[in-house]
Parts: sequence; structure tokens; C-alpha cells
Amino acid sequence: MSSSRLPGKILADIAGQPMLQRVFIRTSRAATVTETIFATTTDPSDDPVAEYCDFSGIPFIRGSLYDVLDRYYQAAKETKADVVVRVTADCPVIDPDLIDDTVNRLFEGESDFAANRLPPPFHRTYPIGLDVEICTFAALETAWKQATETFHREHVMPYLYEGVQLSAVSRQLEEGVSPRGFRIALLHHTTDFGDYRWTVDMPEDLELMRQVYSRFDGRDDFSWKEVLDLVHTEPGLMEINARVRHNTLKDIDKRALKKE
Repeated sequence: MSSSRLPGKILADIAGQPMLQRVFIRTSRAATVTETIFATTTDPSDDPVAEYCDFSGIPFIRGSLYDVLDRYYQAAKETKADVVVRVTADCPVIDPDLIDDTVNRLFEGESDFAANRLPPPFHRTYPIGLDVEICTFAALETAWKQATETFHREHVMPYLYEGVQLSAVSRQLEEGVSPRGFRIALLHHTTDFGDYRWTVDMPEDLELMRQVYSRFDGRDDFSWKEVLDLVHTEPGLMEINARVRHNTLKDIDKRALKKE
């Protein structure tokens, strides 16, 4: 709720439901996901999130405001997860099929971490807002024990893939081993849509998502490819948030540096 760029965004209304609910429903539709749990904070500003989850029957835990890695670890430990899928609550068109593709890649390659995007210098090919990161519980626990940098703790999983050199296996897959010994897999789309922005950080982003959902009559069962068709049919939609700058991996909430 205390987002620095758009406070309260995860409970913002999108076609009659809060964004948090939209993300929960779409994530839970992934065939490989057995439980979806919100990792919110103990900060009083997040009391409405906890109250909404409690009222709606959505599983949740509460933890550190800035140490998001610890929140993920505590949620994974509580649910006895073998594999952890990271989806952020500001991505209301997250796609269950993409989650399944990434989970299956993790298993097929016996990887420690798999994703459909990594930060620069790597190149993303899926739209911003479809980001999926997955790791084994063992890898998450190692990061939780050993990661010390602020951006490691805030962005959850960079400790695993930081510094990795990837080699192309195919047009849709790169693999490599990070300097810390984690086996990494990066999925790509055959056509590059990496400049498309479907996440919610600013009011313009929220307006775009409201427009997208309105085109689907408030339903939440549309696929990311249907959104793609929509924005190609109505290119003016993408102009709504075209001027918003995307945060990078090294961008951290400056309030975290003052927490102690």
C-alpha cells in the first residue's frame, strides 16, 4: 500500500475488483500452482490488504516492509513449498500459461531458477507485467541466508542469477550457471515485445489496465495474447502510459536505507 510511485495501488479498482484480486485469480489458474499466497507487510499501511485477504479467503502472511526476500522465504516455509513462483501484485494481466511454461522449464532443465525475463544487460522479449520468476526452495533458502545487499533483499531473487553468463539453447531458451553455482534458465518469446508495458506503477499504467479490462467486459480469463491483439487493434491504448519509465534492478526504495 505504501508504494512510492502509486500509493494504494494494489487495492485500486479495476473493472469492479481490486488489482490484488485480479492477480490472485489469474495466478491461481496456472495448472502448476498448488497454492497462491500474498506476502504483505506488518506495516500499518498494509492493514487494509490483510483485512481484504482475510475477508476474501485469500491466504497471506505479513513480514518486513523492505526485506521482501524474507517475506518470500517465510511464506514458502509456512506452505512447505518445494518450488516458489514469484509474481508481483501490480501485474493484473499476469498469464497462467506463462507461469506454467516457466515452471515446466525449471523441472525439465533441473534448474535452480527460471524466468521469462532478467534485468539488463539481458534483453526481455515478453511485455513488462508478465514477469515470472521461479526457484527451488533450496535456492531461495540459500539466498535468504547469504544475501546482504539491499537490492538482493528488496528484489528477492537477484542473488541467484547475478553475474550469470547465458548461452542460447534455442530461440526461446538460454541457460547458464551463475558465479554462485545456481543453474539458470531464461525463456524468450520468438517475437520481441519487451517494450510493451502492462504493469502498474503510475496512474497512467492503472488507466491502461482499466481500459484493457473494460474491453473484455471485466472478465479475467483472457490471455496475454488476447491483450496483444487488443493493443495492436487499438494502438492508441499503448500511448496512455508510453512516457512512464520502468524501474531497474538497482532501483531500491530509498526508505529502506533509513529503516535501521
